[in-house]
Amino acid sequence: MTIRLCILCLLCSCAVMPYTMFAAIQLETTNSAGNGGLPIIPQPASVQRQSGLFMLSERVVVVAGSANLRDDAALFVEHLRLVCGVQLRVSSSMPTSAKASIQLINGDSSLPQDGYTLTITPNTITIRGGKGAGVWYGLQSLLQLAGAASHTDKQRSIEVPCAVIQDAPRFSWRGMHLDVGRHFQPVEVVKRTIDMLAFYKMNTFHWHLTEDQGWRIEIKKYPRLTQVGAWRKGTLIGHYNDDIPQKFDTVRHGGYYTQKQIKDVVEYACKRHVTIVPEIELPGHALAALAAYPELSCPAENGLGGPFEVGKTWGVFDDVFSPKEATFTFLQNVLTEVIALFPSKYIHIGGDECPKTRWKADPYCQELIKKYNLKDEHGLQSYFIQRIEKFVNSKGRQIIGWDEILEGGLAPNAAVMSWRGIEGGIAAAKEKHFVVMSPGSHCYFDYYQSRNPSEPVAIGGYLPLEKVYGYEPIPAELSGDERKYILGAQANVWTEYMKTASHIEYMVFPRLCALAEVVWTAPERKNYDDFTTRLVAHLPILDKWHINYAKSLFEVELSLNPFSAASGMFGLQVSLQSQALKNNTNRASGFITYTTDGSAPTAQSTRYAAPFALERSVTVKAAVIEGTERKSTVTEQALGINKATGKSVQLAEPPHSKYTNAGAFTLVDGIRGEKRFKGSQWLGFEGKDCEATVDLQTAQSCSTVRVGWYVGEGQWIYAPSSVELWLSDDGQTFRAVGKLDQNDVLKAGQQAVFTVGAASARFVKLKLTNFGTIPVGKTGAGNKPWLMVDEISIE
Repeated sequence: MTIRLCILCLLCSCAVMPYTMFAAIQLETTNSAGNGGLPIIPQPASVQRQSGLFMLSERVVVVAGSANLRDDAALFVEHLRLVCGVQLRVSSSMPTSAKASIQLINGDSSLPQDGYTLTITPNTITIRGGKGAGVWYGLQSLLQLAGAASHTDKQRSIEVPCAVIQDAPRFSWRGMHLDVGRHFQPVEVVKRTIDMLAFYKMNTFHWHLTEDQGWRIEIKKYPRLTQVGAWRKGTLIGHYNDDIPQKFDTVRHGGYYTQKQIKDVVEYACKRHVTIVPEIELPGHALAALAAYPELSCPAENGLGGPFEVGKTWGVFDDVFSPKEATFTFLQNVLTEVIALFPSKYIHIGGDECPKTRWKADPYCQELIKKYNLKDEHGLQSYFIQRIEKFVNSKGRQIIGWDEILEGGLAPNAAVMSWRGIEGGIAAAKEKHFVVMSPGSHCYFDYYQSRNPSEPVAIGGYLPLEKVYGYEPIPAELSGDERKYILGAQANVWTEYMKTASHIEYMVFPRLCALAEVVWTAPERKNYDDFTTRLVAHLPILDKWHINYAKSLFEVELSLNPFSAASGMFGLQVSLQSQALKNNTNRASGFITYTTDGSAPTAQSTRYAAPFALERSVTVKAAVIEGTERKSTVTEQALGINKATGKSVQLAEPPHSKYTNAGAFTLVDGIRGEKRFKGSQWLGFEGKDCEATVDLQTAQSCSTVRVGWYVGEGQWIYAPSSVELWLSDDGQTFRAVGKLDQNDVLKAGQQAVFTVGAASARFVKLKLTNFGTIPVGKTGAGNKPWLMVDEISIE
């Protein structure tokens, strides 16, 4: 069916935007399976289309009997007016003169807590909610339908299709985290973020308020926290791993929220049924606080802490809070003011990435370990967290912390936020502690979302839209009873490389839409192709909001398979795909074109119809074309074909499950891993060696052999300690022909090149030995480093 999208301006500062901005946009949409063709995100539990239309015009009255419902109705009316210029009235009862109405009814005991039923007939729209926020969520669905309904500005009437929608969220915690410590964001940006969450039925905003690089909340008892701790003298230039030594600008950066501003934001969020969970980091990530109050640190050789400076670079700092009584007094006073500002059940206390270097060297800390019979410094951190928890519990609240709070023993009533994979969440749930899942693999929106070289700088990793959508928050390892401890999931937005609101939006959208469906919709109701169809219908709305969303949905994705020609030559078979075109008849007029001669693809370039083979090194460029215009950015990929390309590879040890990519084929797929670590072209080995053997099928000359690795010490990624090369004719007996020791590796940079003259072999074996242990003074000291390996080439 044809739908005209008028534009919903829920997320922007609507009061200053003229009505004329909301032009209608013509879009074709399919009758999507399972949702009656209605472009609602997240996917409702049940949609039954009915015949007829409800005419949403100024004659319609919104009937809301209670004060709370009238608040919801007032926001709905305001947003609807900004959508299409239709001004509705809100009334506590049905006027006798009214001929059409939207009836809001709350407290229906037959519905789940936050469930709703949205019934649309030709004369009446009825939204029934449970005892929670169901009516609000029903109104968001209605707003989405209004934004996609056929109307004209002259008619000032919106045609809403008749339907019965029954819906309820799957999880109680549906959230997003925003770090304002690394880069401060004004109140307007925070409110805009809350609006984004509310529109997509997310209900939790995790506000990360303190960091090494900035303290962002006014604490009246400790004014130096904002006088000193809220400001830094400069910021790292470029990526953490770009330059050694690192370079910094001299621009003073900072800011903080007054308690008055925080109260205003909390009230703003409450009206939109969003709970704000504040985070006060402890005992680590405390450098900004220590810059203001150095006496809270462990003493140095001079018996004093500091002097400290608010952090200008990223990573993890050794200077953390000392577990002495003055520190606990300070933190309790801080938390007392925080708790008074935020009514949330949970107070986030951080607990992550706390180096033990200072504690190991501090006699007072060592005495505490002996005094309380603690096992080690991890036990001391548990002691620290449990003292804080006892205080927070005394105020009627509960703590939640990153999964490191499991180390040394979990505090009795603590909830856990599992970020280092899912293992922490599994362990906590098995101990009957509540868990919010936020693993980096699926929920870190500071990761790259595209392989396109034009992507803005990000911390690393690779998290495309489809992977977010495919996340399942309940680990299979949990039993039926244990599953109930999974509260839900959230996205984490760390802002080391996001200075502006526009950049934050780019990293968040449209991945937030995908996660919204993950945490709301039952798994059996999810379908990625259907989701992208509905998402395409939402993009014009985001355009009118001026949301700077990523265009990765339209980008051409390149996938590779080994190719063997009849001539015996090996090469690559290339497939091209765009999610916006796949199973989306609303984009049927779009198509993919590509080139291999270095030119930019246009409408006149070769149109992609089927996978094609390459037997020589080229650069493939591809784009989505609609009509005569390029719809997407250009996907560009250099493919280097050599004797190893597409050949069989055997690994002595499998890579870590986080970084398997295309398996061993990743090492010979013609793509060398990107300079900026995106995770998509690397095999990752955590604390293990990489030993790979390439079978060239026949004995061939191997005059030059290359293998690459990635170095990103701030991400716990280290170069190998050595690289060795062996050759063999039978795959059984190997002869050593080259080795780089640690000094050679450092000189080599990120690729070993072995020149072995006229050597001939069928089997080529390379062994890259893991660095071993991250040294003291480095981020992640004492942990096993990652070894990231990519592209073996043989000439």
